[in-house]
Amino acid sequence: MSRPAFYPRTSTSYALAGCAAVLFVALFRYRGLGPLDFWWWIGLNIALLCGSAAALDRKLLATVKEDARNGGVRKAALGLGAAALLYGLFFLGRFVSVRLLPFAAGDIQAVYALKAGASPLRIVLLLAFLIGPGEEFFWRGTLQRTWSARLGRVPGFLLATLLYTLVHVASGNAMLVTAAAVGGVFWGFLYLRTNSVLLTAVSHTAWDLLVFILLPL
Repeated sequence: MSRPAFYPRTSTSYALAGCAAVLFVALFRYRGLGPLDFWWWIGLNIALLCGSAAALDRKLLATVKEDARNGGVRKAALGLGAAALLYGLFFLGRFVSVRLLPFAAGDIQAVYALKAGASPLRIVLLLAFLIGPGEEFFWRGTLQRTWSARLGRVPGFLLATLLYTLVHVASGNAMLVTAAAVGGVFWGFLYLRTNSVLLTAVSHTAWDLLVFILLPL
């Protein structure tokens, strides 16, 4: 039986995952690359990965457009609600962790230190139009979607979530890795249940803006 034309080959998806691992491990290990600070670098990584995914998956953009046309307003509203729920979970998690874990406050401060020297407007624009939606386009809309079709819905969810978490390990920041694991499970499960990258993209983007700009933890 031939493979469905609207999914990349499994080997292609693994190659994309490998590229993502290399790019993000380097990002979290070094945090800057020549004239590129953390924010320009992560934006470039996501642009490269999303562009590659769209080029290799001929139906990906059409799938995203169909997702938006089919109840797009309702999905966006649910995404905002999901972002608020996740923010609440992180707020509670921070409250508990800084009281129980000696390293938690320092790790959280280190994450916010990445904003140093970067224009708040630039961070907002990158988060809103590239980083937030782009991460969902790639991790859920490309990798989880493809692996769920090839390997099964739950294995695809677990594999994409595991890789999303592992690339953050290079940061050496336990709280950032934990945050990635929680976020990966949350958005991955949303995608598993709704099959909507629009919903997860709105949720991820709104959460990014809340955590980094509007209501830092």
